[in-house]
Amino acid sequence: MGAAVARAVRNFNLENRAEREISRMKPSPAPRHPSTKNLLREQMSSHPEIKREIDRKDDKLLSLLKDVYVDSQDPVSSLQGKDAATRQKPKEFRLAKDHQFDMMNVKNIPKGKISIVEALTLLNNHKLYPDTWTAKKIAEEYHLEQQDVNSLLKYFVTFEVKIFPPEGKKAIESK
Repeated sequence: MGAAVARAVRNFNLENRAEREISRMKPSPAPRHPSTKNLLREQMSSHPEIKREIDRKDDKLLSLLKDVYVDSQDPVSSLQGKDAATRQKPKEFRLAKDHQFDMMNVKNIPKGKISIVEALTLLNNHKLYPDTWTAKKIAEEYHLEQQDVNSLLKYFVTFEVKIFPPEGKKAIESK
């Protein structure tokens, strides 16, 4: 949304602003060294056509410039074609279907990356079955680096809610 507003503001009255900038008097050049001032003044006085040529606006070139319209499209490089072939297929959604992350299920995930759903799934699988879902198996399954998986399993855990009854009272059993 912000980019659309910025683009609209940037492109507002663009042609008039460009024309105004083109027709504006050009800034004067930087001051010359005193030894060259006299030489330049002599050349300008002996050849006034140079000064006129410098200040003249070329109408032919200006009209050609107004006729230019550029419509570009990015070419598809061979790297992008290869990258599309190596993208991993999305894993099936293993959490409950009414789960809140279902709307965030991403279809195109590059190799070496995982979605939030996949991260939660692999963390939960490792927590429930640490013997079968080892770091090595997770790295192979999800095409991740072994070091990244080790860090993921070390520093991230899924939440587990435990309700402790108050001391001296019996826990109410759920039906």
